[in-house]
Amino acid sequence: MKKIIQTCFLDHPESVGESYFQHLITASGFSARLIWAGLACFLHGLFPFLCVKTGSGIINQLHSSMLVHRAQNANGQHKPSKV
Repeated sequence: MKKIIQTCFLDHPESVGESYFQHLITASGFSARLIWAGLACFLHGLFPFLCVKTGSGIINQLHSSMLVHRAQNANGQHKPSKV
């Protein structure tokens, strides 16, 4: 049972240099920003003069954030805290 919990809930967060709760917070933040980007794109579809660059701007910011996080993890600069 302990191995299943480790595999399902801890292996991936540890692989990206985060504890389970750090990963939950980070993923939740990404999710909220993606929802906002989706809403902005929907509004832009209805009203082309609104949110002209909002969706793409959010996606670019998220991508940059992920690249920085991966680089820090690859260089050993980002260690998970025990939470």
